Amino acid sequence: MLETSARLLALLSLLQTPRDWTGAELAGRLEVSPRTIRNDIDRLRTLGYPVEATRGAVGGYRLGAGAKLPPLLLDDDEAVAVALGLRTAAGGTVAGIEETSLRAFTKLEQVLPNRLRARVRALQTYAVPVARTDDGPRVTAEVLTLLSAACRDRERLRFDYHSHAGADTRRVVEPYRLVNWGRRWYLVGWDVDRGDWRTFRVDRMTPKPPAGPRFTPRDLPEDVVDRVMRGVSSAGWRYRADITVHAPAEQITERINPAVGVVTAVDAHTCTLHTGADSLDTLAVHVGMLGADFTVTDPPELVEMIRALAARYARATS
Repeated sequence: MLETSARLLALLSLLQTPRDWTGAELAGRLEVSPRTIRNDIDRLRTLGYPVEATRGAVGGYRLGAGAKLPPLLLDDDEAVAVALGLRTAAGGTVAGIEETSLRAFTKLEQVLPNRLRARVRALQTYAVPVARTDDGPRVTAEVLTLLSAACRDRERLRFDYHSHAGADTRRVVEPYRLVNWGRRWYLVGWDVDRGDWRTFRVDRMTPKPPAGPRFTPRDLPEDVVDRVMRGVSSAGWRYRADITVHAPAEQITERINPAVGVVTAVDAHTCTLHTGADSLDTLAVHVGMLGADFTVTDPPELVEMIRALAARYARATS
């Protein structure tokens, strides 16, 4: 049987899971009587932990939201995941939280057992991040908080927007989703003046608070993430193409990175790949590595490039 202090910590750990526990379940897990559980619940409440109780056949106990943060009791994998998440956030794309994340990571690392500290440090040492420059796109936590609150509360947003082409416009948008892809954040919303769905890069937005008025939600397109990927991946392409691939969409999706293109199913055996590149050579070679037959009809320059490559390959094997 656990001693009282250890039992209270074990009980607190169980109550932090997102479910209701009956007194009998808690008693069975901790190998004590239901009366002991009731006494321990009272002790936790005396210490300031808001343990809620519900009555009835399916009633039980759970830890509610309180005025202060209770000690979080994490298992080994949870502790490693939190530590790595904080370390990543310390050098992430959200401005203003780097120092806070680093402080939290340092506190957590100090109390990690040696076996877990070794796992975290090994991952830090041997997991090599992609090199990046300090002048990459960044957004502030305040802006992300404002946008997410507007999505939650269904409030219109007004903001100045600097487009990829360099144009400055004032937009009025009904916000629906924030999408994080790589180092960039995007807002998907209904553009009131243009009467259509639009995707905006958050680092190019200058919000004009306050938000409002409220709007009636529309049906969000199912391909909301695909919209973002399609817009992002094609933003810097010099050449673009919609290629019919004679293979299931799932098969082609597994072979390409989302940054390379967007796959749309046509039927069970055919799909369309929206892709592009800065050069026709790169684009032609890339589609040739899909591992499936394909048909290209546009742009004409790509058709000619693939014909030239086909003839070259034929000569190489004759």
